Amino acid sequence: MRSIIIVFFTAISMHACAQSSWNMQQCMQYAVEHNHDVKCAELDLDNYKASRTGAIGSFLPEVDASTGIQYNFGRAINPNTNIYTDVNTFSNGYSVNTSLSVFDGFNRLYALKAAKAGVLMGRHALRLQQDQAALNVLTAFTNVAYYERMVEMAAEKLEETTLLLKQTRLMEEVGRKSLTDVALVESQQAEANYELTRQQNLYASALLELKKEMAFPIDDSLAIEVGVGNACLVEIPHQGYSQEHSDLQKTHYQMLSSKHEWYRARASLYPSISMNAGISTNYNKDLHDKDALSFNRMFKSNLGEYVSASLTIPLFNRLQTLTNIRKAKNNYIKARETYEQKQLELEKLSREAWQDWLAYQKQTRQMEKKVEADSLSYQLMRRKYEEGLSNPIEVHTTSVQLLNSKATLVQCQLMAMVKEQLVRYYKGEKIWIE
Repeated sequence: MRSIIIVFFTAISMHACAQSSWNMQQCMQYAVEHNHDVKCAELDLDNYKASRTGAIGSFLPEVDASTGIQYNFGRAINPNTNIYTDVNTFSNGYSVNTSLSVFDGFNRLYALKAAKAGVLMGRHALRLQQDQAALNVLTAFTNVAYYERMVEMAAEKLEETTLLLKQTRLMEEVGRKSLTDVALVESQQAEANYELTRQQNLYASALLELKKEMAFPIDDSLAIEVGVGNACLVEIPHQGYSQEHSDLQKTHYQMLSSKHEWYRARASLYPSISMNAGISTNYNKDLHDKDALSFNRMFKSNLGEYVSASLTIPLFNRLQTLTNIRKAKNNYIKARETYEQKQLELEKLSREAWQDWLAYQKQTRQMEKKVEADSLSYQLMRRKYEEGLSNPIEVHTTSVQLLNSKATLVQCQLMAMVKEQLVRYYKGEKIWIE
């Protein structure tokens, strides 16, 4: 029974350790949820929504109320008689006013359209920032995976060199190898030990970069798992980028917002009409007059209302309107040029990603064959060395060649994975899981 319990808890521990490893999608998801630039983009989107709310509110009437209290001491104007007096007085006024812009050259309409375009631009900017955070994590994750594999290969190389050194010393004792051979293998072991330390340091630096891109606690441990399958050449035609790509859509709505801002600037040339209405009353009292009217009677007797309409025709404002129109038009033309440039850029980047993807798949298949050939060459050279038909330099040369081939193979496999994600990204697919 005790052995069953031990096996049970051991299995649970192994399962927990397996769950503690992070795959690429989990790292991307964590980065999208915790990245600081993404949070800033969310706040920018909220600001765009607030601007849209303000633009909608500009169509509503403006209402304000005011009140005031005034004491007059010494020589002052009597509010009841409107003449100077030396009597101390108290006055209290109330007013409610409302105004509504009837026509403003469609200024508010274009402001609302620009604000709506701004919200859409903010949404695509947020998506773009999320994608960028995921792509940054993808690059950092690939570097960690590469250096992790390099550490493993360097450790294997050190272990092989250590065994070779032990074997060479035994062979030197029986007279089959010389002290020079022993010294050469010792040098190779020191080199392998140095290479392992260097790769471990590069791995640690890459892991720190990944944590930074993920906004992951630096002091917490982070283990990753990489799934790199065998190369399978996928011959597909280039489909180009998606018109719904977040970067392109962001630029499109930025251009649309600039266009509405240009129209809004031109609206300043038109006259404006507004309606105003209000109600006001006041209470005045001579502090020494005992027969003054009560507050209620004076409040009602002084009550007054007004309704007015105003027409404003712009004539000359020192060329400020024309200057604003010119700047707004230039901003719209710049945004349009940026949009067209973004189309060309995405077409270039999507085609490059597709070409690189196919190239790395081919290179992976070629490097797999080279690794097999170099592995066979190393094994044969190692056998010849054991039989005394080769020297340590030849063994070292074939070993380094095999190690370089394995490193290149890992690099091609990882880069093929990265380029595949980029192809999906430019096609408009989401490369991270929400």
